[in-house]
Amino acid sequence: MTIIVPAEAEKRLDWISLTEALAAGHDLPPAEIGDTFLYRDPDTLLSRAAWIDGLGALVKSATVFPGNPQYGKPVIGGAAVLLSDLDGSLEALVDFHLLTKWKTAGDSLLSARRLAPPVVAQVLIVGAGAVAASLIEAYGAAFPDAAISVWNRTAQRADALASLYPAVSVAADLAEAVANADVIATSTMTTEPIIRGAWLRPGQHLDLIGAYRHDMREVDNEALRRGRLFVDSLATTVDHIGELKIPIAEGVIGHDDIIADFYDLGSFTRSPEDITISKNGGGAHLDLMTARYILDRWQDS
Repeated sequence: MTIIVPAEAEKRLDWISLTEALAAGHDLPPAEIGDTFLYRDPDTLLSRAAWIDGLGALVKSATVFPGNPQYGKPVIGGAAVLLSDLDGSLEALVDFHLLTKWKTAGDSLLSARRLAPPVVAQVLIVGAGAVAASLIEAYGAAFPDAAISVWNRTAQRADALASLYPAVSVAADLAEAVANADVIATSTMTTEPIIRGAWLRPGQHLDLIGAYRHDMREVDNEALRRGRLFVDSLATTVDHIGELKIPIAEGVIGHDDIIADFYDLGSFTRSPEDITISKNGGGAHLDLMTARYILDRWQDS
């Protein structure tokens, strides 16, 4: 059994090869997935399990406590175990925060690498938490010539995040920042849409990351009507996350409006005038693929 140390593991990973590993993972047989959500408003316990024939199994439990920052503690915590596909034995204990960081940002980066316009001059990160920090690193690796800006409802948090990255600026006006961006990534805890479809222009790509519960959304109905819609996994997003579940229930969009998920990456295409939108549900199968990538890199170095 291997215990992966985050500080050492980080040195051996890179964002581009992770997206390639995620793409390769979707060439394997479809994952068996089991999700359990438990709620104690406003807190959430999310337990996710996945098994992919040829790759192994993983169990990951995450707690989401939105009030933790007032006590100086992280919002998200948990644990993850990687199990052998051969005999079910414990192969690795993977640090929860390391795994979550690379899975979450790598998931959306795979979409962005397939759906972003040919020239990306401006990337906008909406939100200023831990996920936003990993998105700065990930999108910076894929679009090294792009300027990156951050917007957050609390400006001080955006300032604090931007101060860690000399090349990152703070956007003062969200509508203006959205209109100017080629790629937009949202990583907020909002339950009400903050991105308006009226602000969007042809040629843009949006990665929606923050919403994970049945009552959470980051973009409005107009954005969904205007966009070509993709997801990382049909099984873990469409009927589970408010971003899609609510507008489908209201008749704003239909199941047929979701063009493809990662098991059909060949359909992740765009025309110059398209607005593309990809919803990151972050299912346990992506945790499994990422954990296997991390363990492989750990053992190869």
